[in-house]
Amino acid sequence: MDFKALLMGLAFAFMWSSAFTSARMIVVDAPPLLSLSARFLVSGLIGVALARLMGETWRLTRAQWRATIIFGICQNGAYLGLNFIAMQWIEASAAAIIASTLPLMVALAGFVFFGDRLKPLAIAGLVAGFGGVILIMGARLGGGLDPLGVALCVLAAMALTVATLALRGASSGGNVMMVVGLQMLIGAVVLIGPSLTFETLSVNLTPRLILAFLYTTLVPGLAATWVWFKLVQRIGAVRGATFHFLNPFFGVAIAAALLGETLGMVDIIGVAIIMAGILAVQLSKAPPAR
Repeated sequence: MDFKALLMGLAFAFMWSSAFTSARMIVVDAPPLLSLSARFLVSGLIGVALARLMGETWRLTRAQWRATIIFGICQNGAYLGLNFIAMQWIEASAAAIIASTLPLMVALAGFVFFGDRLKPLAIAGLVAGFGGVILIMGARLGGGLDPLGVALCVLAAMALTVATLALRGASSGGNVMMVVGLQMLIGAVVLIGPSLTFETLSVNLTPRLILAFLYTTLVPGLAATWVWFKLVQRIGAVRGATFHFLNPFFGVAIAAALLGETLGMVDIIGVAIIMAGILAVQLSKAPPAR
């Protein structure tokens, strides 16, 4: 992995992890699906406008259209929708930790459905990372973490696995910003129906809500998604997904700093194990020394 890809991965992981804290702020004052649908509408319109200014076209390849639709439904509709709902009952750091199981899910799905091969070191790294997640989550469940919220986050991670593998088609053929904008608009359409059907549309318009909404829309929404597409285009879905193992580190740290969520010794040990897993996975992908 080259240095630029490493920086892109770190930037993506930080922006993505920060979304759990801003989402936690949003759901305190607004219905989760309504706020998320509105975020996608704004992000999508901005993304499409930027794409046109960059000279990109609506003429995507068939594989891009298929993957964009799947990504919009699975990541924006299912993954983020379920996470926003779960954030009403669980801490932002817990949601970030659960999301970090994505690399193991992606690697397993890539092996089963696409014939991807993983070296023993990569498998050991993924298992170590997953073990760190289990260590942290086990302690938190014992401390009263809501099981329903955990279950929703697990389902969300499974949906994100499908979305990540769908990027195998979306990350080629150019028009990256157009793809980003269109999949945001798909997410807005997917979520508005359930919001109008099941949610009480009551919003407490506070400065915190406004700032969190704007941040979530522009940074984790547009910027992080664009970086993610470019990262997958550069190093592939499975290798790119290993950066999700950084979510516990950044997610716990940001939530502790901004929301005052507790950071215990088990959290620190678990994050260290996860970081070791990332290193193992990345070393397994490095070209042999000459």
